[in-house]
Amino acid sequence: MSDFQVQKPLPGSSFGGLVRLRGSDGAHAFIAAAEAAPHALPRALADASGLLLMQDMQAMADAPELLVRLSRIFGPEVEDYRQTLTPAHMVHPEIPEIFLVSNTPPASRAPPRRPDPPLTADGRLPVQFPHRRGWHTDQSYRRPPPDISLFLAVQPVPHGQGQTLFADGTAAYEALPPALKARVDTLEGLHVGFSARRGRDAMLAGETPRPLAPHEQPQRQPVARVHPVTGRRALYLCEYGQMDWLEGPFVGMQPGPNGDGAALLAELMARLTRPEFVYVHEWTPGDLVVWDNRCLVHAATWFDAENEARVMWRTTVSGNPGAAYVGERKSWIAAA
Repeated sequence: MSDFQVQKPLPGSSFGGLVRLRGSDGAHAFIAAAEAAPHALPRALADASGLLLMQDMQAMADAPELLVRLSRIFGPEVEDYRQTLTPAHMVHPEIPEIFLVSNTPPASRAPPRRPDPPLTADGRLPVQFPHRRGWHTDQSYRRPPPDISLFLAVQPVPHGQGQTLFADGTAAYEALPPALKARVDTLEGLHVGFSARRGRDAMLAGETPRPLAPHEQPQRQPVARVHPVTGRRALYLCEYGQMDWLEGPFVGMQPGPNGDGAALLAELMARLTRPEFVYVHEWTPGDLVVWDNRCLVHAATWFDAENEARVMWRTTVSGNPGAAYVGERKSWIAAA
């Protein structure tokens, strides 16, 4: 494929690919080659089941516009976080297409909690739900939802903490028993933003959901989502945080944390995050991971935020959500 070489799958995984530029290193040459062959990397992403790793991209930390240039290879719209509901302190001060994921100021974002127990019975990092919590796909509470995320390690924490986990929704869907597959093929999930106070933990705690503006309303999404490029179905759902537990998590099923919808979500999330479907990424400075939100879910892991500083940059790419979303206005933009 063009000047790029793709090694598949990623080490220790059944999917993903490591992309290198033949005969050259560094972000500038890599991006120039990508712009010269604009279909190469999107094709590689689809062929690698929605996950690519690019290394030695440290130059982007000093030239953040390079990250935006590479993001545009993957779709027509790179999100400007000033135009959304993103708090200003989580947006790059000079490049508004970059979202800050960091425990350092100004973002000051705390890491997820450690699983309890912190390791599995055989001493491994927990990946499977419900032992591992926090599995989601970016901004699933929007219609149309975004396509692609790019995540750059500006300053990662040492190996053994602060990993990012990815689960292959396509492989997980294809492994479902026939009866369960037929059931999810026609099922819709109900997704909502964190601030709505309609998550599972909020419902169990008896919190009162706040009134939602028209652009904050829960959004229906197919549980078995057809990928617009590959044509394959993938499980498309999140666990406790981004599902609406007041009226959902599934349309037409008993709502709430103790209903039959909750039981089905727990079963599907456990199947989706089985170890054979999961890739664990240990971050090295300059790593850039590109993932497809249309067919993958991901989760962050704990790190020692009291003693380690972590700075990561994310961009979000949209433009090809699939036929089910054609012609829809952006649900999260308030009407004028």
